[in-house]
Amino acid sequence: MRRFPAEWENQEGILLCFPHNGNDWPGKYGAIQWAFIEFIKKISEFEKVFLIVADKKLQEKVSEMLMMAHVSMDKISFIIHKTNRSWMRDSGPIIVQNGSKREAINFNFNGWAKYKNYQLDKFVPSKVANHLNIPLTQAKYKGKPVILEGGAIDVNGKGTLLTSEECLLHPTIQIRNPNFTKEDYEAIFKEFLGITNVIWLGDGIIGDDTHGHIDDLCRFVNEKTIITVVETDTKSPNYAALQDNLERLQKAVLEDGKKPTIVTLPMPKKVEFDGLIIPASYANFLIINKIVLVPTFNDANDRNALNIIADCFPDREIIGISAIDLIWGFGTLHCLSQQIPE
Repeated sequence: MRRFPAEWENQEGILLCFPHNGNDWPGKYGAIQWAFIEFIKKISEFEKVFLIVADKKLQEKVSEMLMMAHVSMDKISFIIHKTNRSWMRDSGPIIVQNGSKREAINFNFNGWAKYKNYQLDKFVPSKVANHLNIPLTQAKYKGKPVILEGGAIDVNGKGTLLTSEECLLHPTIQIRNPNFTKEDYEAIFKEFLGITNVIWLGDGIIGDDTHGHIDDLCRFVNEKTIITVVETDTKSPNYAALQDNLERLQKAVLEDGKKPTIVTLPMPKKVEFDGLIIPASYANFLIINKIVLVPTFNDANDRNALNIIADCFPDREIIGISAIDLIWGFGTLHCLSQQIPE
């Protein structure tokens, strides 16, 4: 029986991919490299970083940068593989427990059913599974490959999963699996992730390139508590969708039939760059051993968000990481990473 552990369970490490070109961050590539180094440093203080680099030349360059930042190199495990992008939450494997062993699930990344250049990213799960020396299973349903990004789901490790209708069920935009129903997805979640209960939210936030990923909306912070972003500005284009999601959560039940505790999290003020609204969200935090890393946006609500998240994790240190450059790539800390459970 498979089980997808919750993010707060013990981790061996975090999978990251150092960007080797600036395509996802036009005009900000220089800043992004050092933002990555800081991200790696914070994680490496508490667990291993499995770091994908395009080639030996980049490995040498990154090693020099890490040493300049006083990162302990024995906490870095390099995997050499050229990728199209660095969003490991989505192109990386999902590591589950299968009995007493670990298993990597390949959910057949296809560029969020939006971009054509993902042929290199398709091989990330096999590269990582080989590096970890664990078996890799390709997710299939009714004989066809299943497409599912890690950012589209969040779990409590006990059988309940959060996801959104906009991402998985929209009839015309970024269709991952044509004609799949809620029942189809729930069968897939049960088979590959050990899920017995699914909470469906509605729409995601404006500017989300993935079209509704849950890790910008709401997250489990423990087995019985869900934190969800809300917008207080009634004129915001996010207001109605986030109110609808809050109402859905208030009516939802967990795998044991009990209602979850709901905590609300503010949104930062609208972030715009080069004429685009950017999907900035405090819900894109990353839980690792002993700490939680939270994206911040040079916003008055940064402090409120950090305090609310701190209340949710009394036994973990809460560290804000400036994501004002990272978010230009339409994602931040959680999108860039994938946890490797112990």
